[in-house]
Amino acid sequence: MKKIHAALIALISLILAGSLVAGGLHLYGSQQTLPPKTLVAGWDVGGMEIADVRAGLATRLQALEAVPLVLKAEPNTKLTVTLRQAGMTYEAEEFLQGLNTLTEGGLLERVRARWSFPRSWELRAHLDLTQLQKSLSPDWEKETFGVPVDAVRRITADDRVVYTPEKTTYEVDWRALELALQAVVPLTLHNADSLKGKQIMLEVPLSIRQPEVTLKILKEQGIERKISQFSTSLGASGPGRTFNVQAAAAAVNGTLLPPGAVFDYGKAIQKAQADTGFREAPVIVNGRLQPGVGGGICQVSSTLYNAALRSGLEIVERRNHSLPVNYLPKGQDATFSEGNINFRFRNNTGKSLIIHAAVQGRTLTVKLFGTFPKNVTFLVQSRTVELLAPADKYVSDPSLPRGGTRVIQNGKTGYIVETYITRLVDGKAVEKKLLSRDTYYAQKRIIAINQGGMGKSIQPDSRKQPLVEDGVRGDCSQCAWRLPVSMLYPASHQKGGQDNHSPAAFLP
Repeated sequence: MKKIHAALIALISLILAGSLVAGGLHLYGSQQTLPPKTLVAGWDVGGMEIADVRAGLATRLQALEAVPLVLKAEPNTKLTVTLRQAGMTYEAEEFLQGLNTLTEGGLLERVRARWSFPRSWELRAHLDLTQLQKSLSPDWEKETFGVPVDAVRRITADDRVVYTPEKTTYEVDWRALELALQAVVPLTLHNADSLKGKQIMLEVPLSIRQPEVTLKILKEQGIERKISQFSTSLGASGPGRTFNVQAAAAAVNGTLLPPGAVFDYGKAIQKAQADTGFREAPVIVNGRLQPGVGGGICQVSSTLYNAALRSGLEIVERRNHSLPVNYLPKGQDATFSEGNINFRFRNNTGKSLIIHAAVQGRTLTVKLFGTFPKNVTFLVQSRTVELLAPADKYVSDPSLPRGGTRVIQNGKTGYIVETYITRLVDGKAVEKKLLSRDTYYAQKRIIAINQGGMGKSIQPDSRKQPLVEDGVRGDCSQCAWRLPVSMLYPASHQKGGQDNHSPAAFLP
């Protein structure tokens, strides 16, 4: 009997204890307050109602994001924005999710969550500079700091090369600004009232903004001094020819030729045609002077050729005129025929090269600026090695007495010329070599004759296409078509190696 009584007492005690435990767990897991000594970014929320904590957290985060940020870029330049306007946002998502575990789920889940609930929580700050970059935009940078100015290289009237350094300005160093903002923004929660009047001062990190062209870039190009100069006279050139020389010179003037690059005179002529065009002036058509357009442009190529020779530049392509020119010795000219003959040279100095070309008065001058040993000079000499007698050409003229003749056009002697270039170091010749062997073909003497009433007056020789030199277009209404290329550059005149003016050299 006593055993039954004891068991009953034990059962009742167990039930009472279980009830007490269950009741205690229910009370523990159903609390609407936070565990004691809970801190959120320094804010003591222990024992506070969860609903009050949620509301207070939102208020404090908004107060943080509303803190003024004063950005100083210059002594008198300030930009004031809120942290939120600067792209700073705060969140305590992990803490809010932790709060949910205290009020959601079953009793045991809530009990476990409360039992293991961390007592310290941190804020997270996120920075997006997009909005701030709109405020500190490139336009703002220009207005605040100005714009960088390129370094300038100027060649004076007395041929000195003068440099003006670049002007640098500043621009925002966005990576440094991002790090600086992250370092100064508050990450603790305070009473909203305590943030009133608070502001964050920050010097905007800046980096130097360089212009595209710096003094270093210009000087590395190696334009140290004038390395050669050559001039030719325009003589009695008419207005049209003078204009054409000026136009071609302007197209060449200012050309910057990098190391190893090839100067192409044909491209300069294309530029001149696009910029100003050319005017009427005599051109050479099939070895004879004829009316045309662009006459005189070869004076620029020839003058440039001589300047290039005296700078030791590599001549890639060059041909003499079919007729001698009066502004240069025979053998020292460089003709141009659009689509047929070009003038090209390579910059082999190892540094950049600048070409200056201009007409002053009645003189065309080409100057080359770059890097070249001061003690090295070149001497160019030409000599006629053969005279070419003009042949006679007879044409029928029945108006003359039978057997009578009349010279319609006198012939002109042709020349074969050799040109040599001598390299001098400190004024002493160290090397001499043949530069070119050029042929200026004789012009036929044209004689009218009456051989019994046969034929008419002068008949032009037929040819497929005119060869226009020293211009861009001949006046085809007056082209005589008198000398086909096979007659203008006959194989019989090619002596001793390659002639610079074989037919193959003139036509593609």
